[in-house]
Amino acid sequence: MSTILSARDLEFLLFEWLHVEDLSARPRFAEHDRESYDALLGLCEEIATEHFAPHYRKSDTEEPVFDGEKVRLIPEIESALQKFAQADLMGLTIDEEHGGLQLPHAVASACMAWFTAANIGTAAYSFLTVANAGLLLAHGTPEQVERYVQPMLEGRFFGTMTLSEPHAGSSLGDVTTRAVPADDGTHRIFGSKMWISGGDHEMGDNIVHLVLAKLPDAPAGSRGISLFIVPKHLVGEDGSIGERNDVVLAGINHKLGSRGTVNTAPVFGSGAFSPGGAAGAVGYLVGEPHKGLSYMFHMMNAARLGVGMSATTTAYTAYLKSLDYARTRPQGRSLTAADPAGPQVPIIQHADVRRMLLAQKSYVEGALALNLYCSRLLDEQASAEDDAERLATGQLLDVLTPIAKSWPSQWGQESCSLAIQVLGGSGYTRDHDLEAHWRDQRLNPIHEGTHGIQALDLLGRKILGGGGVALMALAGRIEQTVARAGDLGGEPAAYADALKAAVDRLGEVTMGLAGLGDPDRMLANATVYLEAAGHVVIAWMWLEQLVAVGERTGDFYDGKRAAARYFFRWELPKVAPQLDLLASGDTTTLEMREDWF
Repeated sequence: MSTILSARDLEFLLFEWLHVEDLSARPRFAEHDRESYDALLGLCEEIATEHFAPHYRKSDTEEPVFDGEKVRLIPEIESALQKFAQADLMGLTIDEEHGGLQLPHAVASACMAWFTAANIGTAAYSFLTVANAGLLLAHGTPEQVERYVQPMLEGRFFGTMTLSEPHAGSSLGDVTTRAVPADDGTHRIFGSKMWISGGDHEMGDNIVHLVLAKLPDAPAGSRGISLFIVPKHLVGEDGSIGERNDVVLAGINHKLGSRGTVNTAPVFGSGAFSPGGAAGAVGYLVGEPHKGLSYMFHMMNAARLGVGMSATTTAYTAYLKSLDYARTRPQGRSLTAADPAGPQVPIIQHADVRRMLLAQKSYVEGALALNLYCSRLLDEQASAEDDAERLATGQLLDVLTPIAKSWPSQWGQESCSLAIQVLGGSGYTRDHDLEAHWRDQRLNPIHEGTHGIQALDLLGRKILGGGGVALMALAGRIEQTVARAGDLGGEPAAYADALKAAVDRLGEVTMGLAGLGDPDRMLANATVYLEAAGHVVIAWMWLEQLVAVGERTGDFYDGKRAAARYFFRWELPKVAPQLDLLASGDTTTLEMREDWF
């Protein structure tokens, strides 16, 4: 049994629950079937196991090195990424006309899960490149697609997302990077960025930076941001690699986790190089001026779902490794053992160890279900037969995205912590991977919009800003599940009642927050709202899985029932005091003065 990911769980979620093969009836996915899905998933498991997982520890301990000119990575990273590209995995969901496989997002997400579980530090380079290519396919010109996207899909170019600046962080409206129009229709880019993953290395032939910058006539704030392609090396019309662009590094950041992915501080237009004999880094406008942030959010939303999946799979492999340890580590005896000198038992026989393993199982399998459900919504949206279906699916996806990003990031951290605890003293040593997974996991509540930003997005923009329509769409879907579970009777029906009560209470509290009138009071406790709503959604995912299990028996299905039972008895009740706090309109954080700290 793999300690990277569970192929059986993926099979259940994709085919016994989500019925992904039914998507083949839609024209977009007509070229695929269950056989092709199984073959591809098997291939991904093989490549991840043989080429990504083996250097996980090495890529963590032997971090990227910057010598002032070049970034050096361990060679295994590039070798693994070449295997990935050679298997045509860069274009899993890309349209066939652009050389992609045009797979359903649900299957592609399951494929990518193997790589993020096996080695998130190495997988991140391909993840960023695919997201970069997807943005350019959506908003770039045919010439830009030919010049930059095709080499990325072939694995020859890599891509980045270059947003943040040292002084601005997540406040993108405050970026100061400048884009000065040049006589030849290009722009010259000047400015410094920070925390840019994959921002420089020697892999491949080129790095394609997507850079947020402001034109001279830009409106203030986020409305004045434009998006530019700024390659490390200029590319000729024939696709040949030209002179070095004026993109250099001020340095690299030394991260807590995911160390194999170099994190950089790039500088554009420093004068280190003079492409074309002029000052500034050469940049090419993507789409229309001042619409860069909306284009980047095309990439950001996909990235947020990707971070959620990375958080899930990091916790998943930690869970499987702690499970494997618990089954093989003898220590102690049964509390009722008659002979104190008798043989020790595997620690999985101790109830408290089973508690920690069961908590992990409920977190990671619930989160994986949510990740794949959101991917299935992307497929429905992309292949919708009419605007009404597309709109309804989009509303549901909008409200689920911040939860799908943040819940696995927060509870995946708790899951990794429990995995360490299962190993006891061995857990905090570098002899085992779990402490590294815990460090990797800690990045996810920060990546691609912090936990707090996702909370403001969920409550402020997606729910209150939309008049509650998105929340009603979510409640409607949950009620459908509640009805199906109620028909099954027994435990599923009892859990359906508990979930219905939680959803109703969430709706009441939301209406109360909307009635406060004052935005500061409405959003002061948005993070608590995100966490409560997240638990409700994961409970829904477990009820969905229970319905899919039905009356089937066997270790796998019985394990699903036990994990659902744990979540409904131990986790869902945590929502009640959170909702009570929100309903009270508590202003403790607002009233706290800076000088009191």
